Amino acid sequence: MPAITVENPLALPRVSAPAEAGPRPVLAVSTAPSGFEGEGFPVRRAFAGIDYQHLDPFIMMDQMGEVEYAPGEPKGTPWHPHRGFETVTYLIDGTFVHQDSHGGGGVINGGDTQWMTAGSGLLHIEAPPESLVVSGGLFHGLQLWVNLPRKDKMMPPKYQDIGGGQVKLLASADGGALLRLIAGDIGGQMGPGATHTPITMIHASVSPGAELTLPWRPDFNALVYGLAGRGTAGAEGRPFRMGQTVVFGHGESLTVRADAAQESRSPNLEVVLLGGAPIREPMMQYGPFVMNTHTELAQAFEDFQAGRLGTIPAVHGMSEGGL
Repeated sequence: MPAITVENPLALPRVSAPAEAGPRPVLAVSTAPSGFEGEGFPVRRAFAGIDYQHLDPFIMMDQMGEVEYAPGEPKGTPWHPHRGFETVTYLIDGTFVHQDSHGGGGVINGGDTQWMTAGSGLLHIEAPPESLVVSGGLFHGLQLWVNLPRKDKMMPPKYQDIGGGQVKLLASADGGALLRLIAGDIGGQMGPGATHTPITMIHASVSPGAELTLPWRPDFNALVYGLAGRGTAGAEGRPFRMGQTVVFGHGESLTVRADAAQESRSPNLEVVLLGGAPIREPMMQYGPFVMNTHTELAQAFEDFQAGRLGTIPAVHGMSEGGL
């Protein structure tokens, strides 16, 4: 971990918060419960138990793995529908294959991001490639759900494939942290992801003992999730670790620090930093559908049952029980 890195972060553009930027306090630290998704691949539900007012426009996020599969063990999800939001799949280690009922598809490798705008609806499947099923291997990633505003919920589905080489690489002021800017802007630097709902998404590797303080849009919320390692958050130094989400309050900058001693399995504190402009509309979720009203949810379910969200291709590259 992770796939995208550099030997010398000091050679990268550096980002720092202005001295007068007011620090965001830590409101809460939440521990993600573990569970299983699809055919039984392990996930941590990063936002479980967090009040939606602190998440908006984000709906949920799963940390998939980190798991070392034995030969024959890799699993995934069957064909399933989505409507009314976007899925952002960021792969840190391993390989994922995607296919959908609109004829789209592709391979996501370590460091890649697939941004799927479900919009009016589709069916899709995510699976490990046959080679990974046969050989086994390391698998680790994130799937983030981003809400769409009412005006965009029924837009046509679309996709962005963001290769690891497209991600904007930045460094903290002293070079102690490497930032992978996937979407949004930070310190005037722009990530490659195009978003309907304004958000910022960063994967940061913070060296042992280093501190990362970033400017943060005051109109955005702010969340930090621990992918690996241990550290502290905020000026108050609130401890957090792998599998925990930090919820920040209002302010213009946020801070995380890596403990001087880290786990042997991960030399750095690995975190994902998320911020977004709240939509502030009613949000109703029923499984894979995210709408504004119960009536719209009922319509989505009816449309799915009637086949109006698409049909599974007669010839497709994965078994229906694939991931």
